[in-house]
Amino acid sequence: MPDVKPVPRWLRAANRAALALSRLGLTMGPVHVLTVPGRRTGKPRSAPVSPLTVSGGRYVVSALPDSDWARNVRAAGHAQLSRGRRREPVTLTEVTDRALKEQVMRAYPREVPKGAPMFARAGITTSPDPDAFAAAAGHVAVFQVRPAPPARRNEDAP
Repeated sequence: MPDVKPVPRWLRAANRAALALSRLGLTMGPVHVLTVPGRRTGKPRSAPVSPLTVSGGRYVVSALPDSDWARNVRAAGHAQLSRGRRREPVTLTEVTDRALKEQVMRAYPREVPKGAPMFARAGITTSPDPDAFAAAAGHVAVFQVRPAPPARRNEDAP
């Protein structure tokens, strides 16, 4: 496993700023807001993510596989993905296939070029190079994002 450095102090402030701008309806490049029910409280918890598309599938990557948002996604399996004022209910499934994780990670620097250097600064990858990202696939969490099925109507509702 790579020698993962502590999360940079500026990251929490940057995440808060991204969330605040999103609440105002502003978009920031590929950044979306993932809102997931908390695994203990059920209260909505939000985190900025940068979805990427690989071979027709959409994915989000947690550089820290035990981050709160990744753990909440594992517990809930569903979330809301927002960008600006657009909101989309989604289901998320963790990718366990090593080859698919490597494919997603190899695409990350190309699809999210401004996010890739953070992985290197945090020690997740050795550089923002696609091969370095593929090599780190076993040390990150990758989730496939799919549209949530339509909610079933309650026939007993007035």
